[in-house]
Amino acid sequence: MIVAVAVFAIVAVAGGLVAAVALSGPRKQHVADAGYSSTYPTTSDETTTEATTTATTPSSAGETTATRRSQRGAPTSQPPAGPRSVAATGDNPLFARADYGLQNIPCSLSRWATDQDSATRFFQSGIGCLDAMWSRMLGAADLPFETPKLAVPRSLSESSTPCGSGGTTTGVTPFYCPANDTIYLPMDRIEIEAWGNHPGPYLSILAHEYGHHVQNLAGISEAYGNQRYDAGADSAAGLELSRRMELEAQCFSGMFLGSASVSGGSVDKNLYNEAWNAQDRGDDYARNGKRDHGSAKHNISWWQHGATKNRNQQCNTWLSNSGDVS
Repeated sequence: MIVAVAVFAIVAVAGGLVAAVALSGPRKQHVADAGYSSTYPTTSDETTTEATTTATTPSSAGETTATRRSQRGAPTSQPPAGPRSVAATGDNPLFARADYGLQNIPCSLSRWATDQDSATRFFQSGIGCLDAMWSRMLGAADLPFETPKLAVPRSLSESSTPCGSGGTTTGVTPFYCPANDTIYLPMDRIEIEAWGNHPGPYLSILAHEYGHHVQNLAGISEAYGNQRYDAGADSAAGLELSRRMELEAQCFSGMFLGSASVSGGSVDKNLYNEAWNAQDRGDDYARNGKRDHGSAKHNISWWQHGATKNRNQQCNTWLSNSGDVS
């Protein structure tokens, strides 16, 4: 029982340490030379690289019906019907096929504005688009799907969550709480003073947090929590596991923006370029000194890798060399 509680605590803390947004606006970008792919886009502050447009989801997922997971801990005499999560990281079914990627589905986003009501509508419309893409992908991999809940408070201190409240386990950033499947995007934590009326960075933050939801649905989060508990949460091995978790979510965020930007909907090239140039974040700017999110160059390179490759296997940080997730 003690072990189970400790494992849950690790996963909950990990959910609360997700998108470390730049603290003082766009910074000069650094292009990674990480080595997990032989091709990397090069970029400056004013340029970007076209998203790969050939992403596909196997046809078997085309009309997959979303399947809700059974309640954790609910008594049952038989295994729940339908797809089930698989507690695995690098060998998770999400990475079973080289052609797994997000379908190019047009997004219809609500107009972004910096007031709370407009931001909530924008993020909710973004979740609708993320749902449309990821439900098909998870269905193709025979994994369960359900949409996450969303909370956009004025500040995190306004509400308590199963993963903690402002200033405790969740730190100072937006986060995903796996205990209640909720993405928390407090208005005072999404760096409005840095990004203003440019929606691209906000959409990429949402897609990063949604990436953690995908990890939770697939069973990656469960396996990660067990592995980090065994290694020691703040040990060198435990922190490396955290970086793999975070950088994978970065790559998933890039996959979504890259796919949506070629679909003819609300995510146009301008919004995509804004997101492309907003990924300079991570441990280089951490206030607590922990190396649990990955360097700025790897946050940039993994996001851009996802945006230009749009393949699940290309985002499998669990099988990458340690130098690629530093």
